[in-house]
Amino acid sequence: MSEWKTQWVPVDPTTICPTVLNIQSVTFMVTTVQLPEESTRPLNPRQTVVPRPGRHRKPMTAPKTQREKASRRKKVLLTILTVVVLLGILTTAAYFIKQLIDSKYFFCARSVKFIPIDKTCDGTDDCAGGEDEITCLSSFKVNTTFPVRLRSASQVLQVYSPGSGWRSVCSDEWTKQYTQKACMQLGYTNKPQSTSVPVDTLISSLKTGPFAAIRPEARTQPIHKATIDRRDCRTGSVISLSCSDCGDVGFQDRIVGGTDAVIDDWPWQVSLQQGGQHTCGGSLVSPRWVVTAAHCFAGSKKELSRWRVVSGRTFMGTLGGSYVDRIILNGDYDPARNDYDIALMRLSSPITVGVARKPVCLPPKAFGLAAKASMTVTGWGYLEENGKVSPSLQKANIPLIDHAVCSSPTVYGSTVTQRMICAGFMEGKVDACQGDSGGPLVHFTSSRWYLVGVVSWGVGCARERRPGVYSNVEEMLNWIHTVIEKNP
Repeated sequence: MSEWKTQWVPVDPTTICPTVLNIQSVTFMVTTVQLPEESTRPLNPRQTVVPRPGRHRKPMTAPKTQREKASRRKKVLLTILTVVVLLGILTTAAYFIKQLIDSKYFFCARSVKFIPIDKTCDGTDDCAGGEDEITCLSSFKVNTTFPVRLRSASQVLQVYSPGSGWRSVCSDEWTKQYTQKACMQLGYTNKPQSTSVPVDTLISSLKTGPFAAIRPEARTQPIHKATIDRRDCRTGSVISLSCSDCGDVGFQDRIVGGTDAVIDDWPWQVSLQQGGQHTCGGSLVSPRWVVTAAHCFAGSKKELSRWRVVSGRTFMGTLGGSYVDRIILNGDYDPARNDYDIALMRLSSPITVGVARKPVCLPPKAFGLAAKASMTVTGWGYLEENGKVSPSLQKANIPLIDHAVCSSPTVYGSTVTQRMICAGFMEGKVDACQGDSGGPLVHFTSSRWYLVGVVSWGVGCARERRPGVYSNVEEMLNWIHTVIEKNP
């Protein structure tokens, strides 16, 4: 706002009033003068500071003490620890809840509903699209002869044709290519090797033939179709095959009367689990196939997704098991007599072969094991009859029992068939038991372990004159090889 100020200014009186004369004094006149408006702008104006995004003035507070900083760190760590513990509890709870639900119900994804587990694999479609009947075990009855096999402890290669029967293959014209081809037909192959065995060193039944030799022009055909009949071998020797590193572990019993074992010594041993519970044992015979007992899948145990195969463990555990996409029972299996008690499980993906996971060898035909030959049975089964499953792997050394003795009226009589062998002590004390079913009975010879039997049945555990009865793997070789070939 403008201001008005007064100021005294001397003037000539005659200019005011020309009639006034003789005035000796000076008269002053009051006048009003308007001054310019005062400026409010500073003399040295500063430039306007424009605030920049993201930049803030730090509050002028006192620095925090070391104690306050340590307290804050503790609070942060405590918060993180609490969150981790809660997540762990929730995850564990969710896992066990899922296990409980899976043990009682089957989830139909398409129709979004649960059905009782007993309704799966019963021949009736209870889910939309028959989901509950798709992923089930199956059975297979073999009515053909698998055309390649190894025979006797010398592992002599033999091929089969309907017209000529079984013939030992001569080493004439044999090459590494045929070694690879023959081993691939037999299953698990890893660094296969072949050797020539003089005919005159073979067992008597093989010395006289018949024989077969490779046709060089038939390189692309399967080994059994690439041969021609021979009365004798020009080289005087036949082919013996070693197809893989199966059963090759360092030499080394609870099972009833047994001792603790380490999985590295029995790396083919696996645990078959349903709903997180150990149900049976089994044996790896290749990175993807497990041999076990058919009776392990009785009742409501036919749905594939419920099964896991846990390998590489000395102590019983449920984590890290392999999924299963095939369970195939022997089509001749007779539950009433336990005859043909054998099954194969195919893993969804092959296991990685290593120290704790390695297949056992399948035996050759006419293995020639004598009574009292030393056997080893392994598993996590009961430590005593009507007892509990062992938390750690057990082993027991037992002798093979002569078939005539085991099938005598004072032992098991006619219930023991040619598809069965017996092993153990007639006085009892050492035996396989519940939970060992499906597990391996193995024999060591020529620096390798061979799967001789599969734990099948018995009366009680370690009872006098009631030894363990095992499925005879040698009698089931044709079925095993055929199933594996038809389900690559």
